[in-house]
Amino acid sequence: MLCLVLMQVLLPAQTNPRVLIVYFSQTGNTREMAEAVANGARAVTGVEVKLQTTAETTFPDLMAADAIIVGSPVYNANAAPEVVSFMNSWPFNGAPFKNKIGAAFVTGGGVSAGEELVQLNILHSMMIFGMIIVGGADWTSPFGASAVTDEAPFDSSSGGKHVAKQFLQKGEGLGKRVAELSLRLKKNPETNPKR
Repeated sequence: MLCLVLMQVLLPAQTNPRVLIVYFSQTGNTREMAEAVANGARAVTGVEVKLQTTAETTFPDLMAADAIIVGSPVYNANAAPEVVSFMNSWPFNGAPFKNKIGAAFVTGGGVSAGEELVQLNILHSMMIFGMIIVGGADWTSPFGASAVTDEAPFDSSSGGKHVAKQFLQKGEGLGKRVAELSLRLKKNPETNPKR
């Protein structure tokens, strides 16, 4: 009995991997995608998922996460200023984000309106911090997940939700893939490069 108690005290507790989904949304479209990403991550058993805005996210939130998925609307082929400012506030000293999983999702008004540019900008920033970059669930979303919201046939003028179902499915696929990889790395620490 004493050995069992000592093992519980001396061995570190195995915690579930944490996936943090952080977004900025002005019109609700990016929030809708963020919710889809969170739903995909929550579909993986044994993973903790936290969904919040850039304004709500603290440094301890970032540090506690094993994976960080950042979402932004497209602003003139750039990430929203709030997302840029949020990521610019991340610290470099001590490389605290090294080997965390990183992924991106975006919403844009039209086809070829800059979605892939913004995804790549977010991913490039994550690479500067030494994060492990993850794309979407298949070849149709290699840079993460994105949605077109204001160009036919994907605009919301037909009523209902702002984001078309096929784009929400891409968001779910991204969230699920990131959660599965986080779980795999947490269960097999010998395959996870030491932070």
